[in-house]
Amino acid sequence: MVEQHPVLVKMRELIEAWELENDRRLIFLTCYLMMTQNVLLAIDTGEFEDGEWVARLMETFASHYFKALDAYQDQVPTTPQVWKIAFNAVKNSHVNSLQNMVLGVNAHINYDLVLALSEVLEREWAELTPEGRQIRYRDHNRVNHVIHQTIDAVQDQVIGRYDPEFSVLDKLVGPLDEWMTTLLISDWREEVWRHATSLLNEPDSTSRQGIMHQVEKISLDRARDILGEINLSTLLDFI
Repeated sequence: MVEQHPVLVKMRELIEAWELENDRRLIFLTCYLMMTQNVLLAIDTGEFEDGEWVARLMETFASHYFKALDAYQDQVPTTPQVWKIAFNAVKNSHVNSLQNMVLGVNAHINYDLVLALSEVLEREWAELTPEGRQIRYRDHNRVNHVIHQTIDAVQDQVIGRYDPEFSVLDKLVGPLDEWMTTLLISDWREEVWRHATSLLNEPDSTSRQGIMHQVEKISLDRARDILGEINLSTLLDFI
């Protein structure tokens, strides 16, 4: 059953604990849980060409979030910078719930997904036919449809809870903000595919490090854009 999937169970346990502690890390994680649940339902209903592959990718993807969370909580120096910013931001009263959510989405898509996608594809990339690679790409893009279907519920159930003014804005502008968010994330995910396949097609380790350095820079630049006037360095140092 979808509801009993280990990834969802672990997410719910964290959310329940953070509810008691009023820990705003639950803002992104609740959004992520809703997205993951809907991906699993889409797998069950046969919406992907290769549901087993999508399930492997989803589990690898989630593992990167949990590893970043553990590293942050243990104050490991190698905690990804973009996650350190996202996790620290929940403690800053000047950061609203929408920013908290999008900071998490930025870190997880623009940084984690590059790693997860390249790791899962690496096991088969050399043997995949051109059509096989296209199947992977099409399933990667089908997730965008799941995201679009989930955005409105996330805004109502998560963002509206912490910042009700966003719900008022939603009623005024209709679905425009959902479309903008979906298009933005779709663009990010298209870029992620390019970065992941660049890693797979690059045999030189130094060049691969250069690609990941660029990936990290992009995610940090986007975190800066999301935060606006809030100084990024204060969130790298904030405890």
